[in-house]
Amino acid sequence: MEAKTLENLVKQLVMEKLTESLETKRESIVKSIGSVSGVFDTVDEAVAAAVRAQTEYSGKTLACRRKVVEAIRTGLTPYIEDMAMRAFEETGMGNVNDKIQKNRLAINQTPGVEDLVTDVATGDNGMTLYELSPYGVIGAVAPSTNPSETVICNTIGMLAAGNAVFFSPHPGAKKISLWLIDRLNTIVREACGIDNLVVTVANPSIEAAQEMMNHPKIALLVVTGGPGVVSQAMRSGKKVIGAGAGNPPSIVDETANIEKAASDIVDGASFDHNILCIAEKNVVAVDSIADYLIFNMEKVGALLVRDPEDVSKLEKVAVTPEGHTNKQLVGKSPSEILDAAGITCEFDPRLIIVETDKNHPFAVIELLMPIVPIVRVADFETGLETALELEQGLHHTATMHSQNITRLNKAARQLQTSIFVKNGPSFAGLGFRGEGSTTFTIATPTGEGTTTSRHFAKRRRCVLTDGFSIR
Repeated sequence: MEAKTLENLVKQLVMEKLTESLETKRESIVKSIGSVSGVFDTVDEAVAAAVRAQTEYSGKTLACRRKVVEAIRTGLTPYIEDMAMRAFEETGMGNVNDKIQKNRLAINQTPGVEDLVTDVATGDNGMTLYELSPYGVIGAVAPSTNPSETVICNTIGMLAAGNAVFFSPHPGAKKISLWLIDRLNTIVREACGIDNLVVTVANPSIEAAQEMMNHPKIALLVVTGGPGVVSQAMRSGKKVIGAGAGNPPSIVDETANIEKAASDIVDGASFDHNILCIAEKNVVAVDSIADYLIFNMEKVGALLVRDPEDVSKLEKVAVTPEGHTNKQLVGKSPSEILDAAGITCEFDPRLIIVETDKNHPFAVIELLMPIVPIVRVADFETGLETALELEQGLHHTATMHSQNITRLNKAARQLQTSIFVKNGPSFAGLGFRGEGSTTFTIATPTGEGTTTSRHFAKRRRCVLTDGFSIR
């Protein structure tokens, strides 16, 4: 069957509503006309194809890379809503409307070739250039919490830097990930004539990820996931860009615009049901404004659970007896969590808030649920100490609401987080309702912070003596 016919069939299926019967239909088509682009049976086959593709790609111009990046942006835009629905239906986490925003952000605000800035030094002894060149084939691990956004963001950045990429998606987001890799390869092939610059295996697994990490042809590992997978990547002996866990606090002092702080915190903590690693996971509020903060959070859709018995019910369903997050409720809506706890509510809340002390499991565990504890403190100094304890030295993300510049500066210096948002929702740190580029790989453990194209390239030094200094 001709490639054009295959393309038309895939487009037709993509536009139809996601149902199990359609997935069965698509699998039947794939079997009858050949494998999906970029998806292989084994890690070796996938990596070998990516090596061949990257070797060809390395001979292309920067203009070609720009064309590829622009083609990805243009080609994926019509599928923004479809990808959001696919991810929600497969993972059961978050909500479609917020996933639409995340997909749009990844497509439009991930930097491309323009991020690969050249530095130069000239003098009496000539000229030295510092330029960024590709690693080769990058091995990337993607999470189930942000599957399409991470694949899009990393693909743009890695291809802009001249690499190919092997994705090891989370098995819980297999369908959306394989569909997207197929779609990306079609777009890239049409833009530059090269297939398999983005590859994976048909059955993503922990074993396949481990094999990829240790494969001799993988030059760099980029891991977006929990501490376990980051730790495993670090043992591979390869260079690793690792995005680990966080437990972002939000400090609110008595000088803050409390109405705005309340709205921003609810917006950030409720976004996609709190599955973003940067989302506010706990609030540390100065006692003198805590009641007014809670009042305003309730005004914008938060539910305060006051009854100690109900708080206990929430804890029993959200936290396992071993003290871990109940994965069955990760990314679920507040209503679903309340139902699981046997708590009735007369409206559909955006966020569940609970007053606790700083040692409560809700405060110290990264729940990835729309449950946020509020911890009262006597003053800013105590609040900063508490926030430092709750952040646990992860140095991931923190937010603060205050009009006192000195305090804002002190908190930023002491917290030392990769992202620090002042007087805004946490997602402003990703460029949503905030300035700057976006990323869904925030590499705190390995020090890169908010990664962009330049982090997926090697810095090389090129020297010319006795010339090209005209000052």
